[in-house]
Amino acid sequence: MTEPSNLMKGRGSLVCVGIGMTLGSHLTPLARDHIQNADVVFTGLSDGIVEMWIAGMNKDVRSLQPLYQEGKSRMQTYREMVDTMLAEVRAGKRVCAAFYGHPGVFAWPTHKAIEIARREGYSAHMEPGVSAADCLYADLGFDPGKYGCQHYEASQFMFNRRRLDTGAYLILWQVGLSGDQSLARFSTGAAYRQVLVDVLSRDYPLEHEAILYRAATLPTFTPKIIRVALGRLPQVEADMHCTLVIPPAQPLQPDHHIRERLSALDREFAAQS
Repeated sequence: MTEPSNLMKGRGSLVCVGIGMTLGSHLTPLARDHIQNADVVFTGLSDGIVEMWIAGMNKDVRSLQPLYQEGKSRMQTYREMVDTMLAEVRAGKRVCAAFYGHPGVFAWPTHKAIEIARREGYSAHMEPGVSAADCLYADLGFDPGKYGCQHYEASQFMFNRRRLDTGAYLILWQVGLSGDQSLARFSTGAAYRQVLVDVLSRDYPLEHEAILYRAATLPTFTPKIIRVALGRLPQVEADMHCTLVIPPAQPLQPDHHIRERLSALDREFAAQS
């Protein structure tokens, strides 16, 4: 591959922005500015209406969605996305990549493209956006700081042993792809979700509440919120955009030894004041 000239290196750049989850509602002024002023905008979006909205801000908007194919490894698709974006950066273009939500959350291509661009000497950075997690906290009405929050991708959670804190919230992303080892499928079925339930049943009773959640992507939509007993999860339809939320199953367990140590330090500090 031919090395880009110094002139091109000086001008080529990459910024990855998040457009948020709900069309038009979550786009920050800075992200809009990057989209409007880019030489070329790549979109990692699956909704044609959202793509049309982005196309109204820039004359050269190109979708990365055609790179996906059923039966094709998602990792191959992601690498092709990186190559496609970096080709324009190396050609001296100001490139903007617009992704749903936060561009660094469940978005391998953005992190990789920025890493490679910086290594090759180009300006590259990321601008945050409103993520699905932000919408989840608002729509389900809980503060992740109250009891704590554990986040895992559903399949990664199944493939590896985790030490769960059942006194905190558990959030499993992309539950519609639970158990997919091929990285080439767009969904898995009820039998795979049953395996997920079997894993969760090591720590949670089957009658414990489980919540399937999907953020609204259009202002006229409402979020999808389905509450079921954990044991019934395989019977409920879930796509790759669905998130599983397991509320705490037990109260927080006080550590009396640590609390007493801290109280002793408080008394010592008060005596020295």
